Amino acid sequence: MAPAQYTRGKGLSLARRLYKSRILGLGLGLLCVAAGMWPLQPAPWVWGLMLFNAFVWPHLAYQWARWARVPFRAEHRNLLVDSLAGGFWVAAMHFNPLPLATTLGMMAMNNIALGGVRFFLAGSLAQALGIGLGLWLFGPSFIPQTTPLQLYACLPMLTLYPMTLGYICYRQAATLGQHKRELLARSRTDSLTGLLNHGAWKDQLEVEFQRCKRQGRGGAIALIDIDHFKAINDTYGHVAGDGVLRQLSKLLRQNLRASDQAGRYGGDEFCVILPDVPLAHAADLMEALRGRFAALGHEQNPALQVSLSIGLAAFSLGHDEAMDWLNDADQALYVAKSGGRNNVTCHPPQLPSRKVLNPL
Repeated sequence: MAPAQYTRGKGLSLARRLYKSRILGLGLGLLCVAAGMWPLQPAPWVWGLMLFNAFVWPHLAYQWARWARVPFRAEHRNLLVDSLAGGFWVAAMHFNPLPLATTLGMMAMNNIALGGVRFFLAGSLAQALGIGLGLWLFGPSFIPQTTPLQLYACLPMLTLYPMTLGYICYRQAATLGQHKRELLARSRTDSLTGLLNHGAWKDQLEVEFQRCKRQGRGGAIALIDIDHFKAINDTYGHVAGDGVLRQLSKLLRQNLRASDQAGRYGGDEFCVILPDVPLAHAADLMEALRGRFAALGHEQNPALQVSLSIGLAAFSLGHDEAMDWLNDADQALYVAKSGGRNNVTCHPPQLPSRKVLNPL
């Protein structure tokens, strides 16, 4: 999605969330304001303005944001209008304490939740302007006492609206958390093969290296190279080459344990961590993998033949750092490739290389 479309999508999502909360908040706020205005016997136009604010404005605000070029900015303007209206009704009710605290408090909470301290200050300025407009229309006056009717009328706003806003914030935090986890997973995953990428696999190698040193346990790592991969790309095309990479990654996922860590080290080179696996057993596992990969068929390219060169190294207490372990596997891979390819070679070379008689 293009950046402008992404921004618009976020703005529309915000507008939809605020549409529902604005309908609820202004509906509950009508009870509070109406109870505060009732003893003052306001003019009919004031009652009409209250009804407009509660039942018409939420829909107008949503449509304004929906059709705006930048819905996010339009919603910020809508919230400032809400704040201005709140200040206006506070002055119209002659600063009755409980309706005042309810109206301004709920709007302040809304502004902080949606825009932080900066937007709270902008909303406070809009409330001050609304109070000034109310003082100009209704004159300065102060009613210090709150009646039981006004108390009960404010209770729904004081209880239901914070619960609703809290639930909305919770849902948003949960969604953001999910997106963060997805982005983290993508940042650690190779997009073509679905395996760990270079950096993520090396992080796992460091973790496994420290575990082996701390617990005195062994393990093995394998570096896997697809033989003559450049020739595959040159002869059959990059689409076929990508297919070969995906086939190997699929084979790795199917044949490794849940505790093993496979990654794409770069280009046509793959890497595997095999915790708590002796070198001889690791060689048998990699030999089986090499055989299965060589036996794979390629429907779109029947003449395509593939093979693997694999270098293996066991963990040693003599390794000072994880890179020493990796360098041993790299040396074994070099021997496997220089020795005719299509084989599994171990480091240290106590185990014989697994070779085929007719390497590709």
